[in-house]
Amino acid sequence: MGNICRSAAAEAVMKSFLEKRGEAAGFFVDSAGIIDYHAGERADARMRSAAAARGYKVDSIARQVCREDFERFDIIVAMDNSNVAALKRVAADGRQQAKIHKLTEFLSREKRIKYKMDEVPDPYYGGPKGFELVLDMLEEAMPGIMDFLNN
Repeated sequence: MGNICRSAAAEAVMKSFLEKRGEAAGFFVDSAGIIDYHAGERADARMRSAAAARGYKVDSIARQVCREDFERFDIIVAMDNSNVAALKRVAADGRQQAKIHKLTEFLSREKRIKYKMDEVPDPYYGGPKGFELVLDMLEEAMPGIMDFLNN
């Protein structure tokens, strides 16, 4: 929601995934939140720490989604149903709304069964396990996102 946990981590994980595949130059990856409450702030220290332990550098600065994002990006990935709904309200039309996807759409069937959830849970008010779960889900969704983009 505020671009300091899940979305900031997703940006870092995707950038790392692309770098490892040698495809970083072909993509522009960014993150943003639905609300501007944390605009201008670094990502949550707990997420930065959990991500750093896996080799990710979460260095984005929080910003709010804007209508121009729907023209700038080919795909917009949300973490949960409330963010999908909020993004659809920002989108100007059906073409822009069609760019919105929920991250769990990109998990394999086995992973969706494993997690028993259709959203990426917000770890902000929980403990360290929540941040690890988010990172697990992000890592496991990246191949599906790339398959989608390459088709």
